[in-house]
Amino acid sequence: MDVKVFSDKQEKLARYAKALGHPVRVYVLELLGKQSCCYSGDLSEELPIAKSTLSQHLKELKDAGLIQGEIEAPRVKYCINKANWEEASELFKALMKD
Repeated sequence: MDVKVFSDKQEKLARYAKALGHPVRVYVLELLGKQSCCYSGDLSEELPIAKSTLSQHLKELKDAGLIQGEIEAPRVKYCINKANWEEASELFKALMKD
């Protein structure tokens, strides 16, 4: 018998918090938030890390739903997922208010 201990909001907040748990990901979100969209190629020029490492960070942000990407061969274009970004913002605000 499985008993659910955590609410959906708590689980979502934890997923967003995990995605924000590395300075590279915070930087990427800040950069994307200042633009309408950004290509991953541009991001690799902005950050002094290997492309494979950047890809892992982008995957974490995408898996959490904070960014979305579309393939425009040979690149992938990444943008902030505005709906999930708003949700994450509200969840963090509610947490800090309590």
